Amino acid sequence: MEIKGKKVGVAFTGSFCTFEKIFVELEHLVEAGAEVFPIFSDASQTISSRFGTPEEYYAKAERITGKKPICSIGQAEPIGPKGYLDVLVIFPCTGNTAAKLANGITDTPVLMAAKAHLRNNKPLVVSISTNDALGMNMKNIGLLLNAKNIYFVPFGQDNPVKKTNSLIAHTDLLIPTLEKALDGEQIQPILKAW
Repeated sequence: MEIKGKKVGVAFTGSFCTFEKIFVELEHLVEAGAEVFPIFSDASQTISSRFGTPEEYYAKAERITGKKPICSIGQAEPIGPKGYLDVLVIFPCTGNTAAKLANGITDTPVLMAAKAHLRNNKPLVVSISTNDALGMNMKNIGLLLNAKNIYFVPFGQDNPVKKTNSLIAHTDLLIPTLEKALDGEQIQPILKAW
């Protein structure tokens, strides 16, 4: 199914090193004709890093999408009853967010958005980015891989020598992943070398 004309939620979590690539794909989504709704986790709203500040991220997301980001659990909750998103992507999805999602914890705007969206039996896409994926977080990723209506952007080891447990999604495959998810399919191959 084409992404053009679809309402896409893009939920940012705290893997700040990926944000530059994330914003490029955000622009591609808008260029492809999607209506994009940005959602910010608590970490994305409060932590400054060497990659930028929350104010910069917020302004950039609003400039690209033309929409103010959803920044509270209260703002995210209506995604469920109003059912206005066609697809939601957690982009990037940290190990912390993956663990909470896999265990039903809803304590941030991103997790509330995911819970609210999933109640409508619509696709949730995970774009993993964590240094702990092949360690303690593998069990959570395994649970999510087997969950109904959850799909993954293909991922691989970004630095198997220095960061042996790290996995990161191939963000350039976001749009094809979303289009497959809208058809109820997982894009393949899901494991892709860097």
